[in-house]
Amino acid sequence: MKKITVIQHTSAEYLGLMEDHLEGRRIRFQYHRPFTEQGKIPAGDVGAGVIFLGGGPWGAAGARDLPTLAEEVALARACYMGGVPMIGIGLGAQIICLACDGGVAPAPLTFSVGELRRIDGSGLNGFMPVRAPHVIYMRDKPAPPPFAKTIAVDANGDAGVFQIGENIIGFTGHPGVKRAMVEDLVMEFDEGPAEPGPMLDAVGAVKTEIEDSLVPIMTGLIQLTGWMRE
Repeated sequence: MKKITVIQHTSAEYLGLMEDHLEGRRIRFQYHRPFTEQGKIPAGDVGAGVIFLGGGPWGAAGARDLPTLAEEVALARACYMGGVPMIGIGLGAQIICLACDGGVAPAPLTFSVGELRRIDGSGLNGFMPVRAPHVIYMRDKPAPPPFAKTIAVDANGDAGVFQIGENIIGFTGHPGVKRAMVEDLVMEFDEGPAEPGPMLDAVGAVKTEIEDSLVPIMTGLIQLTGWMRE
């Protein structure tokens, strides 16, 4: 049974709906919580891959950087050089960009609900949906390296899903988000959106679409990462 490392940056944000898909495929995952008193960044074996989660109001462009940013970029760089599969979500996508010769653009904390549009039919091994909900709760923006492949874009034409090399995928939004997760994010930090209610309702309104889109997305991710291969 494969085991992957999941690095969590806030109490509220976790894998969400992605957990069921991993468990259904008998892929084990272990959360690491460096923001807790006993938590730390893994120093050695990360198993079959790493998922870097989002960070709420934490960013990576200088305004409010994640406290463990340098350590996590170093870990992601080592994985990149070693061919270890990685998935980055929100802040996690910024971390993998920094580690893989890309960058991060400064941007204020944003909470939005929109739609992704696929621009590469081969993206996620052909499993990226043509349209998918796109829920962002993130400070700053990942800037993928020039050699990255954009799979889907948001309403502004910015990369919403991108691929670096054979087995590194970045998502600016959380593909398995739950409304309760965002509610907890809003309550966890002093900094947050001024009027989150309407946007939280918008997340709830696309619940079914999120669940449906995640089915092919997870199929493509599992194939690209090789997490079901012997």
